[in-house]
Amino acid sequence: MSAITVFAGTGNNMVAEALRQAAPDVVAAYPITPQTTIVEGYAKFVADGRVHTELVNVESEHSALSACVGASAAGARVATATSSQGLALMWEELHIASGMRLPIVMANANRAISAPINIHGDHSDVMGARDSGWIIFFAETAQEAYDNTIISFPIAEDPAVSLPVLTTLDGFITTHAMERCELLDDATVKAYVGDRVPENPLIAGDKPVSHGMFASLGGTYFEVKKAERAAIDASPPVIQKYGDAWEKVCGRPFDFIDSFACEDADFILVMLGSAAGNARTVARELRAQGIKAGVLRVRVYRPFPADAVRAALKGAKAIGILDRSDSFGAQYGPLGLDVRAALYDLPQRIPTRNYVFGLGGADVTLETMHKAYAELAELASGTLDEGLSYLGTRG
Repeated sequence: MSAITVFAGTGNNMVAEALRQAAPDVVAAYPITPQTTIVEGYAKFVADGRVHTELVNVESEHSALSACVGASAAGARVATATSSQGLALMWEELHIASGMRLPIVMANANRAISAPINIHGDHSDVMGARDSGWIIFFAETAQEAYDNTIISFPIAEDPAVSLPVLTTLDGFITTHAMERCELLDDATVKAYVGDRVPENPLIAGDKPVSHGMFASLGGTYFEVKKAERAAIDASPPVIQKYGDAWEKVCGRPFDFIDSFACEDADFILVMLGSAAGNARTVARELRAQGIKAGVLRVRVYRPFPADAVRAALKGAKAIGILDRSDSFGAQYGPLGLDVRAALYDLPQRIPTRNYVFGLGGADVTLETMHKAYAELAELASGTLDEGLSYLGTRG
């Protein structure tokens, strides 16, 4: 029977604890708000001898992920953390890590991208990485940030996947807010994550191995990318396997989506991350008034769970998709594009409206959610057009 410690911690505290328990061989990182306290906390664990990790202090985020790439290719269990401009600076290495099929785990404190300069939470940074070949999780709470981080290691390192994982949590809202959390004992987590057994590591055995070689004239490159696509497409059952195993360990369910009152809902809001709590509060208020409101939160964003999303939304009269980022020049925001594509195969078309909200840490109030639900009623009645709008505190 696993021992559980009730822990008052922030999202960053919980990610640092999860990393400590997973015990990576190498952590290379560079501080950036609001991620800093993840690696700061982890550095204290190393200094206190609570984990035996080679902690590499580098001069930039690009160097951080470069060091992770080398260490992972050598066969080490590897982790890092970043945010915002730091994730943007890693862009080159993101593709190298996934293209070389390196199971690196990286926590991202979701934060706005400049300009203008802003240190607060939205999803502009992580959405820049959504097509980089990484598996991507979104946490709503500090507890979920802890769970997602631990689950990421066996998923990334499973031979059927062998892809890097981004485990994300919203800047300041989740990273710095104190919550009541449950921390499992170290032995239980160690048994769950197991040991990394690398395939073809650079420095093991007497068989020469090379990684990331030049792919002449595109033929080999094409095949590598095809294999990368096949790996992430085949990852859902592996993700679910380790999610189910985690539920058996701690009692907390793991699902690709979190559906609240969607079974009979007329109006459903779809979103990622920390704003789902406010949406559920308003949905309860509306149901008390006889309005059938629901909330669908996507927890596993890549690979996108199109079948589960479609099944949860198929009975709605109108759907609002809330994006905490924009996809400039596209018809809709990133989540809006994904959800609308998932709904395409339904026999009956459901009207949708895409909302960009909460950019740069703008307040997401209950009134914000009330306004979105009210517009869905107009959308269903035909008095409001589909499309995209900015949903903010200034109207």
